[in-house]
Amino acid sequence: MSTSTIGQDAPFGTLLGYAPGGVAIYSSDYSSLDPQDADDAAFRSYIDDEYMGHKWQCVEFARRFLFLNYGMVFTDVGMAWEIFSLRFLREVVNDNILPLQAFANGSPRAPVVGALLVWQQGGEFNDTGHVAIVTQLLDNKIRIAEQNVIHSPLPPGQQWTRELAMTVENGRYTLHDTFDDTTILGWMIQTDDARHSLPQPEVSGEALRIRGARLKDKGQFTGRWLDERHPLQKAYAQANGHIINQDPHQYFTLSESAEQELIKATNELHLMYLHATDKVLKDDGLLALFDIPKILWPRLRLSWQRRRHDMITGRMDFCMDERGLKVYEYNADSASCHTEAGPILDRWADRGGVGVGRNPAEGLLNDLAGAWKHSRARPFVHIMQDNDAEESYHARFMQQALRQAGFHSKIVRGLDELRWDAAGQLIDGDGRPVNCVWKTWAWETAIEQVREVSETEYAAVPIRTGHPRDEVRLIDVLLRPEVLVFEPLWTVIPGNKAILPILWSLFPHHRYLLDTDFTVNDELMQTGYAVKPIAGRCGSNIDLVSHQEELLDKTSGKFADQKNIYQQLWCLPNVDGKYIQVCTFTVGGSYGGTCLRGDDALVIKKESDIEPLRVVGR
Repeated sequence: MSTSTIGQDAPFGTLLGYAPGGVAIYSSDYSSLDPQDADDAAFRSYIDDEYMGHKWQCVEFARRFLFLNYGMVFTDVGMAWEIFSLRFLREVVNDNILPLQAFANGSPRAPVVGALLVWQQGGEFNDTGHVAIVTQLLDNKIRIAEQNVIHSPLPPGQQWTRELAMTVENGRYTLHDTFDDTTILGWMIQTDDARHSLPQPEVSGEALRIRGARLKDKGQFTGRWLDERHPLQKAYAQANGHIINQDPHQYFTLSESAEQELIKATNELHLMYLHATDKVLKDDGLLALFDIPKILWPRLRLSWQRRRHDMITGRMDFCMDERGLKVYEYNADSASCHTEAGPILDRWADRGGVGVGRNPAEGLLNDLAGAWKHSRARPFVHIMQDNDAEESYHARFMQQALRQAGFHSKIVRGLDELRWDAAGQLIDGDGRPVNCVWKTWAWETAIEQVREVSETEYAAVPIRTGHPRDEVRLIDVLLRPEVLVFEPLWTVIPGNKAILPILWSLFPHHRYLLDTDFTVNDELMQTGYAVKPIAGRCGSNIDLVSHQEELLDKTSGKFADQKNIYQQLWCLPNVDGKYIQVCTFTVGGSYGGTCLRGDDALVIKKESDIEPLRVVGR
């Protein structure tokens, strides 16, 4: 994909010219780069808080063109050819989701100026495919603008990179590439008019199957197989012992097609959740469904307005099998499992001698470092955790990401170390002011402390400042105006299961959603349903009820007094004797990796296993 059609190649990052609207086109000649400069975070292109893509690839240019000229972007993709399977754009100013129609090359629907033109993987565009923007229509050809095909300056004033021949036969429009070994899939237009458009492609059920596999037992996992010289592995071993799951020789595999579907679903659902969050925070009636004290509503709305792009990471929980892919919920507030999915399973693979596939969370640490590097976090971050062994290694993993991103940090276990100085400011045991926090605590814990006070007795949330008693509560930290908290307060909305019925009302019968309501409606009676507390965590207080009103599973916990939602029953698949749930991570709003949870029972809980996972084949 490094063919030059105009002149001598210019070094990577050289301005080659401009597309319509004054959108810059840059050289993407990676061969001119020093390999030592290959810092993932430095190659992430942003405009303000919007991620454009990897510098200076074709996808980055196409997204930047749409953003600057039309105020719209498409969701993140792994490869350019996958854009052809998307069916929506996001309007940046208000998070509205707009329809995007795909038309095959040879369609009765002509391409239009501003359309995305997408190529299949193969030939000149090897594994990635390609995307360009249609910039001008002529009688028998079109002009396009793109990156990562030419790497030399354009003639002065020329706002296109290539001309493609167009033929019209029997009312059908066909474009012909300048390369003879490529395939143009077609063009994509933002329009409500779906005439002659292609349906969204579906992955076959067989490709979505999770399969069991086994390593040969050579005693690899006998004794202390984790490397306790490494602080993170030591912290994990102190919490769990040298244990991954019940049988360390058992593992599971996904196809590359299934991984691509998970990437697409995660990115699309993240935007759907944010769209629903925007609707909730603009409507008192919807916000009341979340049982959040009214004294916090203004802060919630201000958090959304000011910190919409400040979410670092979350985790979505899915059911995936031959029936398709369905999301259960989004842990947007205080997600975990990152350590297990990344470094611990990498160590498992090295120790076990796994010769097939790859870990789909292998890039999680680098992605997190990139998200932190672009964040508005202050130079010193206090990592706040409860006195919990699992949270200890989770905190260390995030500290590693922060360190890689260039931040200084300190882990604070519990609240005992925190106090007020003489001026009433919050400080740690070293006397350092606390003004930027990443937390493992759930926002719901702080919200519960707010519920304990009268809404009418105080003018605002009663935060202590220099209180005479030497005690700092969670709300005294997380709700202080000068403390920048990650994840931001607004993440309690997508993380609360009350959003699930709202999602269903906004996107009814969406292929990734399950019918969910605040009552057991007629449809749920026919399918069976799961009963879930709206702010429950870790699989607590969940009932699974069949369509014959038979109780299939039930868990206990501390959320029994909460309001419930009722979600269509969609049970996890049983693979080699375990019920398997798929979890994907979001990092900076995009897919960051996948892991599996497994259990002997239908409901995944805090103590459920992390299952070794490899991605193999198509």
